[in-house]
Amino acid sequence: METESDGGQKLASRIDIDRLREPKFMAGSAFLAGIAIGLLVLGWWLFPVQWTDASPEHLRSDLQQDYLRMAIDSYSVNADGTLATARLDALGSAAEASMQQIAAAPGELNSASVNYFESQLGIEPALSSSDEQQLVPDEEALTEEEPSVGSQSLLLTMCSITALLGVALAGIYYFRTKQGGLPSFGKRQDTEPSFESSATLDALGDTPPISQWMTTYLMGDDLFDDSFSIDSSNGEFLGECGVGIAETVGVGDPKRVSSFELWLFDKNDIQTVTKVLMSNHTHSEDATRERLAAKGEPILAKPGTEAVLETETLQLIVRVVDMEYGEGAMPEESYFDRVTLELAVWSKQ
Repeated sequence: METESDGGQKLASRIDIDRLREPKFMAGSAFLAGIAIGLLVLGWWLFPVQWTDASPEHLRSDLQQDYLRMAIDSYSVNADGTLATARLDALGSAAEASMQQIAAAPGELNSASVNYFESQLGIEPALSSSDEQQLVPDEEALTEEEPSVGSQSLLLTMCSITALLGVALAGIYYFRTKQGGLPSFGKRQDTEPSFESSATLDALGDTPPISQWMTTYLMGDDLFDDSFSIDSSNGEFLGECGVGIAETVGVGDPKRVSSFELWLFDKNDIQTVTKVLMSNHTHSEDATRERLAAKGEPILAKPGTEAVLETETLQLIVRVVDMEYGEGAMPEESYFDRVTLELAVWSKQ
């Protein structure tokens, strides 16, 4: 015999089924099921969205910077202004931000190439005049605001360290000069230089260089990359030169440097001239030497060796003043423990 409770349950079930059959409920259920099938099954699984032929403007910011670096490097070789402008325009609104990032961190590019790219295409420098003015402190504010005790202590500490380093460097320079360790250009050394260098120095005669520098690499300086601005006697910018790590051997830290890249940039020349200074082992390996020759003429590093780099209006001589190979579980004379180079540049005009 059916009780009242059983009858109530049957009635409730019928009411629920009737509600499920209502058009509004069925339409809503179908809508949700359609969204789920469309997004999850069709959109994500069977037919996912695939981007093709995207312009540089839609790339990630780091890829946009890589794209612009390649455009700058290409322009330094072929000097095609129309192509460079088209590539810059392809970045759209991201061009300015990418240019600023590259100017702040050139990466494998040298700053001279970036400056040349900006100047030739009429791009405003990454640091505008208004930005430079903002970096200049207000003299009135400085006179009104006294530095804190902590700032004074830090300033005194930095000045003391700088003074001690200056005294130490001056002592080293004086000692090595007395020992004859720092040669000057225009004078022959005990080590016989290359034929090319001898002819070049003979042609220069007693003409003094317009700029001259010393730089030393010590093993462990994995970020070694020295660059120098070349300016005339009246302060006019003529170009830049420098030396950096070109190749390493082995694995692990610190890096074992086997060759250096020497470079010269002339503002009046569209191409940056480079040569590669190699260790004895690197220079003796034909495959490695030919591969590095793509970066510039291979030169065997020896004390007294000189490399001559020439552009339209500049001539740079890089001399190996002193060097020492590292020792360890590597081929003999394969990497440098220490190298001291002297760079001097003359004007050809």
